[in-house]
Amino acid sequence: MIALVRYMSTVLLLSQRHLAPLLLFLGLVAVLTSSDTGPLTATYAAVAGALLPCSVWLTTALVGLEDQPHRSIVVVSAGSRLRVLLATVGTAALWCLLLTAVGLVLPLMLGAHTPAPADLVLGTAAQLTCAFTGMAVGLVCSRLVFRRQGYALALALLLLLAVLLGEGVSPVHTMLTHLQGTPDSSAALVPTSLLLIAATGLLATAVAVTQAITRRKA
Repeated sequence: MIALVRYMSTVLLLSQRHLAPLLLFLGLVAVLTSSDTGPLTATYAAVAGALLPCSVWLTTALVGLEDQPHRSIVVVSAGSRLRVLLATVGTAALWCLLLTAVGLVLPLMLGAHTPAPADLVLGTAAQLTCAFTGMAVGLVCSRLVFRRQGYALALALLLLLAVLLGEGVSPVHTMLTHLQGTPDSSAALVPTSLLLIAATGLLATAVAVTQAITRRKA
C-alpha cells in the first residue's frame, strides 16, 4: 500500500507529462466558450468534446510514465499488476475530475450565462462521460498493450474518430448529438446520466482487457 501511495504521488505531482494535455484542454475551452451566450447544454457539450482527446492523451502519458524495469519494481512492491493499473487509472480519473471542475467554471467566466443547478450537474455528467470514454481509449492504446507507439497512435486516432462520429459506437456521439439539440438541461439530465453509466462500464471493460493483455505479456 505504501508503494502504491508513493507511486500515485509521483505520477500525480512530480510528472510533467500531464501538462501538455492539461494546457490543450484549457486552450480548447477558452476558444470554444469565449463570449458564448448560447444555451449551456451546447456549451458543456463543446467542453465535454474537448475533454475527450485530452483524456486519451493524459491516460497514455500517465501509463507510459515509467520504463518497464521500474514498473516491474512497483508491481512487486504493490503486490500485483492490477493494483498498479488501478492506481494509474485512479490518478488519471483524479486529473479528469480536476479538469471537469475547470470545464464547469471557465465557460461561466468567459461567457454570459446564469447557470441553474441542473446545468452544473449536466455539465459534470457530460464531461465525465467523455473523460471515462477517453480513458478507456487511452488504456487500450497505451504502452501496456502496444510496444510500438506508432501503431498505438494510429489506433487511438481511429478510435477517437469512431467515438466522435460513429452512431451507436460509444456514449459520446449519442450524448453530444442530444445536447446540441436540447436547450433544457433538466430534460437532458437523465439521458446523459445513463450514458455516463455506459461510459463507466466501457472504462471498466478497458481496464479488464488491459489487465488481461498485460498478464499474458508477463
